[in-house]
Amino acid sequence: MSDDYTKNLVAGFIERCRKNGLKITPQRLAIFRELLKMQIHPSADMVHKSIAEEYPTISFDTVNRTLLTFAEIGVIETVESHSGVRRFETDTAPHHHLHCVVCGQIIDFCDPELDEIRVPDQVREGFTVLGTRVVIRGICRKCAGVAGKDTVPVGGIPHE
Repeated sequence: MSDDYTKNLVAGFIERCRKNGLKITPQRLAIFRELLKMQIHPSADMVHKSIAEEYPTISFDTVNRTLLTFAEIGVIETVESHSGVRRFETDTAPHHHLHCVVCGQIIDFCDPELDEIRVPDQVREGFTVLGTRVVIRGICRKCAGVAGKDTVPVGGIPHE
């Protein structure tokens, strides 16, 4: 990710926070910047562990609540993993996910045809659709090469 691109994302983050009355603190900036650096759909625990060296007094609860607040104001999105652990991402543009049921890796992909998915009328009735996202569950190449077809999901450790 280029420095200019990162600066633009951080500037957009700051603007969105201010529009929503959210004070810009060093901890909030650190959490957002860490999300930008990680690029792996991290969990709150992963983010907490990653910034704990720089902010040793920051609690897991603070990181988790901050991430949820960021999601509420639309600067990040939550991603549900197959293991049930909530994960986060900074890419709020329309896209879809591949979920590896063995290692927990989440891979982004774009497909214009999937972006145009038609929501059935009976679903739309009494329900406002805000967006659609396709999640394809399977086994990534690395896990398929190691484990074979009969792998039982063990969940949650992304590849390095």
